[in-house]
Amino acid sequence: MNDLDSFLNFLCKIQPLSPEGQDAILSLCSQVPIAKNQNLQDIGQKCHTIYFVKEGLARIFYLKDGIEVTEYFAFENDLIIRAESLFRDKPSTKAIQALENTVFIGIPAEALFSLFDQFAEIERLFRKIIEQAYVNTVIRMEAIQFHPAEERYAQLLAEKPNLIQRISLKHIASYLGITQVSLSRIRAAVR
Repeated sequence: MNDLDSFLNFLCKIQPLSPEGQDAILSLCSQVPIAKNQNLQDIGQKCHTIYFVKEGLARIFYLKDGIEVTEYFAFENDLIIRAESLFRDKPSTKAIQALENTVFIGIPAEALFSLFDQFAEIERLFRKIIEQAYVNTVIRMEAIQFHPAEERYAQLLAEKPNLIQRISLKHIASYLGITQVSLSRIRAAVR
């Protein structure tokens, strides 16, 4: 079995792909291992690659007044890109960091986009993936705007129950938009 078969199966559940479409995607994929706490992409770099997490865990973060703020967590099979850089061809103000020893699957965006003209199924697949990522971003923004931290924490635990074991509390707190002290208080109340 190919190292990328599980990734291909994941993609085919989103959008069925012909054998030719599968081969075309696989021909672009490369595995990129990154050690825990190392950056896959740094702040200030342009994003030219679409990444998925094959194994491990990663986050997107940015600096606000010198403090790291976690914007997004990516678990196995999650898409992780800096879309504002990729689609505008500008350096990003965000970084991608491995929170565990992580293997990413990288697909060069320009080569992938050129497949869209040949394979409508591949274009449809990535449209569905990008649509879902956009919806998830909107839901997260609405949660921060309209729901108290306690509800955001409870929702995060419901969606990702293994989160607490795999991610440091400082990253969870910053993702929720609260301090570590507030998170400790919320966690004590939930127990």
